[in-house]
This record gives sequence, structure tokens and C-alpha cells, in this order.
Amino acid sequence: MEQQQATAARPDGPRTGAGGAPAAFVGVDQAEAALVEHYPRLTRLAYLVLPPTLGRNRRVLTAHSVVQRALPRKDTPAQLPALPSQRRPGRPITDPGYALVRLRVLRAALAAEHPRVRLPLLRREVPVPPMPPLLPQVWGLRLFPRSGGMDELTLYRALSALPAPARAAYVLRALEGLGEADVRAVLEAAGAEDVPRALAAAAGAAPAAGGRDRALLESAEFDPCSLQARPTDLLRRRRHARAALTGAAVLVCGALLALPGGGRGPDGAAAPPYAENAAAQAALDPAQVTRAAAGTWRNATRRDLSAWPARGDRTHDRALLRRALAVWARPGPDVQVSATPGTAQGPAAGPPQLLYAGVADRAAVVLLYDGLRVVRYAEPADGPDGPGVAALDFARTDGADDTSLTALVLSRADSNVRYLAAPWTEHAELADLLDPTGAARPLPLGEDGTTGPVPTPARATTCTAWQALRLDGGLYTDLGELLPARLTSGPPDRPGTPDGPQARTAWARTACHLGGLRGQGVRTVNSWAFAQQQLPAGGGTATWVCTRAETWRGAGSRTFAQVQTPGGQRYAAGTVVARSEGGPGCGPREPWALAGVLWKASGGQWWLVAAGSGQLTEVGASGGITGRAAGSQLAVPATAGARAELSGRLRSGGRVTGLR
Repeated sequence: MEQQQATAARPDGPRTGAGGAPAAFVGVDQAEAALVEHYPRLTRLAYLVLPPTLGRNRRVLTAHSVVQRALPRKDTPAQLPALPSQRRPGRPITDPGYALVRLRVLRAALAAEHPRVRLPLLRREVPVPPMPPLLPQVWGLRLFPRSGGMDELTLYRALSALPAPARAAYVLRALEGLGEADVRAVLEAAGAEDVPRALAAAAGAAPAAGGRDRALLESAEFDPCSLQARPTDLLRRRRHARAALTGAAVLVCGALLALPGGGRGPDGAAAPPYAENAAAQAALDPAQVTRAAAGTWRNATRRDLSAWPARGDRTHDRALLRRALAVWARPGPDVQVSATPGTAQGPAAGPPQLLYAGVADRAAVVLLYDGLRVVRYAEPADGPDGPGVAALDFARTDGADDTSLTALVLSRADSNVRYLAAPWTEHAELADLLDPTGAARPLPLGEDGTTGPVPTPARATTCTAWQALRLDGGLYTDLGELLPARLTSGPPDRPGTPDGPQARTAWARTACHLGGLRGQGVRTVNSWAFAQQQLPAGGGTATWVCTRAETWRGAGSRTFAQVQTPGGQRYAAGTVVARSEGGPGCGPREPWALAGVLWKASGGQWWLVAAGSGQLTEVGASGGITGRAAGSQLAVPATAGARAELSGRLRSGGRVTGLR
């Protein structure tokens, strides 16, 4: 059970304030163990502090180089600042070995901002212009972290605008969890310039550390250990190799390597071909793209994507289809590629099915389907050589039917998203989840199935409205991916559309928590109000809600429980009291729930309140708080900061534990 109380501080070792640092003797073995154990966190720290001007590929390689060169050559007696006073969840315990390695990493990353060379004759250091280092190098590949969403991009831009000491202060505060005095001590030990100014700049750059900013810093956007690989400029590499050969080799290889210049050629932004087998060539031939006949869906046994006809005003544009197929098979280095987790990004095994080809919001868009994946290709509307870059998006759709997949994203522009609706869709509306009593607004639906622009909550920085898409009664929301997620309400074994007042109210107080599900390949999200409880001391009625997100890949489901207490702003978001990832709780396999939280009454008394679904006949608490009650609800006096383990008994006699 997750409780909204801070635990008491516990010492982790030698502690120093702002006025001094403890002496510590660090052996090479101890430093190596700390470096290996915390290597991902150290490389993330280096990557965030290194100058953004290096570019993502160079920053990744330099971050790994900085961390690996941070290992001292011999045992080191050192003054180590910032051995923190408490252990924080999700952060490494800072022993002297880790503190030494982190300090050396930080010192090297800060030095990269303004490189200097020491002149022995003059006995001083002089600044030198930044030069691309000879090492490390990865020949033939560009390596960079996976792209995040709008929140990560906003934070990246904010950090890029800061000088290196301010970036270091921000990262130490948010990622390492250091206090103000500890951050100051580490920066001074690392030789940072103008530490007070750096602290002030970091404090004004983003929200206070420990909140959303820490989750963003821990995302894949800033992880130099989880990388994507793309080829470098293949033509330039070939030209360099050709120039290095002897005259005879040039004559032999020139005819094989030479490619026509001028523009991107008939394959657009695709990389050079690498396969000549018949299946690969068939998948690249626009004449062999399959198309479902109009009206096929009316008599189809299974109304999935295979029954969607080809729509759009450019379905017969062979040049566009050829570029889309070629980029899918071999995306070049200038193509922006994204994929939902668990989605293969390889080429099609054979000719895919065409779903759409046309222009949407200043982009030429092609939607293709190979039986397991939907692939979206987009290029500037005025052709592959126009301003802008090509984009390629992958999403899994295996097991889709007419309820789980009724729309696909065509384009995103100006904080709006435009969809291609299923051919059987007759009515489209917009509903604000945060206004459960408001009426849905009609949404234009074209003859080719394209909708009007829909404000997307996936890119919103605040949660003042959450527009959901209602198609033929089903409710869907954009989570920043190619497929919108379906929203349901009710018990996990029989969820339905959230139409009733109670279901709509529960979703109004849940919608703002959906932001944590972005980019996870979510298929459906079910919100289940499993209990209502009378709070002690006349606190009113609380509603307990369990929300579970299922993914297209099956694994990676996410569940969180929240308590929605009375009072405060109307339809205010509930308080999340427990989270779980990958477990069966609140799902079809375990359609029950149990959760609890410490709650403070208006008179100042603390209580442990817990509630379970109707299948429970007994609820108990053990550990720091003990109590037991018949039925599915429990209220026990408690003290601030106390912790307890919840358990319950089902009607069948089985035992269950509280959601964590």
C-alpha cells in the first residue's frame, strides 16, 4: 500500500552540511563496484550535463566515455561532498565510492562545456575552441536515445538553454535527490563556475524537483543506455571508400556504388536497397499493394482492418506509394521513426494492404496494414523534396476488432489530431471527460471517413479539459500514438461504455491521470468504482476507483487505485494510493480490488481507511497498524507516517493482498 506520508530520515553514513565535507578513503575496487552498479544512472547524468551542441549521437558516445574514464587509477583519499542524509525510493544509496565516481563524472562533463589545454611552459591553462574528438567512434552507425513526448521535448529545450553548471544543479536536485546545500557542495567540488547563479538558474528552469520533472529525467528520452541505431550517410561513406581504393578497384567498384545525384530519387527518404529477393521486391511494388473492395466490411465475419477499403484522394499515386513502401523497408537517416512498445519495425513480409493515401493537414499520408501492424508514412504535401522530413510510425493491431479499433490517426497539427474512422462509423462526437454533465458536440465526418480536428490531450501541459472521441457510442482518447485507446467502465469481467452518471463522474476525476499512460501502446483503459466508504469522524463518502490499462502486446499492463474524497474543487482528480505494473489485479483474471491510505480527519486524527470490492468478506491490516473488520471496509485509528500491510479474504476462502 502506498501512503501519502514521508518517512523519517535515516542516516546513510558520514554526513556534512554546507560548511564542510567528510574525508573518505575510496579503493579502486570500491569505485569500480559503484561505477558498474550505477552505470546507467551515471551515463544519464553525464548525458544531461554535456553540452547540447554536441548533438545526440556525440553526447551518447561522450557520456559513455566520461563515465568509463571516471574510474580512478589508484586508491584515493578524498573529501567527498553530499553523502545524503536519507535514502529515497528509486535513487542509489550514496556511498563514498559512488560519490567519488559521480564527482569525477560531473567534473569531466562540466569541463566539456569550455575545453581548456594546459601549457606546461606557461604553467597555466588556456581555452581552446571545441573540436570533434577522435575517439570514441562507432563507424557506420548513428546512436541516439528513443524519442519521448511533448513533455520531454519541453524539458530538453529548457535544459539546453541553461549553462552547464545550472544543468548540473538541476539534474543533481531532480535526478539524484540532493538538497540545496548538497548540490552546492558537489558543484563547488567539481569546479563549477558561479555556483550561486547556477543554483538560481536551475531553480527557475522547471517545477520543483521530486515531481513530474524527475519522471521526465528518468524517461527513455535521456537514457544513453537504451538506444536506437541508424546508418550514417551511406553515399558519403561509399565515396570515401571508393577514393581510398587503387585505380583498378575504383574502376571495378565505381559502377556498383555510384548512385544518381540530385534530390532524393524515386525512393524518397529511403536508404539504399540492400535486398534483391523476390519477396522483398514484391513488398516494394506499389502495383501489388492489396485493397479491400468497398463494402467488404458489411458481410465480413470479423470486422477488422482487413475489411477497411482504401480511401483518400491519392490511392492511385504510384510515386507516393512507392516512397512509402521503400521508406518502410529501409528508413534513411533523415526519417523520424516511432513505434509503440513491442512493435517490430522491420519491412513487410509481402505486399501490404492500403488503408488510406491522401493529404491531411499539409502532409501526404499513407496508411498500410500487414496483418499485424499499421504503418503510417507521412511526407510534406508538396513532395519528398519539400521542406520538412518524412515520418514513419508503427503500431501493433493484432487481435483488433470493431470495438477495440475504430479509428487511426491521420495527422497531428496545431495541437489537434485528425482521424480516419472505420468505414462503418455513422456518428462522431466530442465529449469532455472533465465535464460529465456536458453534452457531446458533433464532430464533422467526411465521406472518406476523415474527421475534423480534435484537440489532443496528449500534448497538453495542463489538465483543464480532456476531449474524448465518441464513435457510434464507443469512447476513445488519444494517448499520443497511432491508435486511440478505448475507455470503458465497470467490473473487469464485464466492462462497458461509461454512459451512466456514476461512471462519467468517476472518469471526470480519473482522466487527468491518463497522462502517465502515454507512449505505452495502450489498447483499453477500464475505470471501476469498486467501493464507496463512509469516512470516519463525519468525513463524508469516499469513492474507491481502480483503473487498469491493457496493452496491444499483452504484457506491460498498468493498474492504479485512487480514492476520490468529498470536498475541494468539483470533479478534482482523485488521489492515487497504489500502483502496479504487469500484475493481474483489477483485471479479468482477478476481478477484485483492495486498497487503502492514511487519511487525516478535519479534527486532526489520522486513520487508516481501506476498502475492497464486493467479493471480500474480511479486511485486515498488519505491521505498523493492526486491525480487522468483517465485510469489505476497514477504518482504524493511526499515527502519521505509519505503514501497514493489507489483506483480505474472498467468499471462496482465498486470500488477497492490497494493491501496491
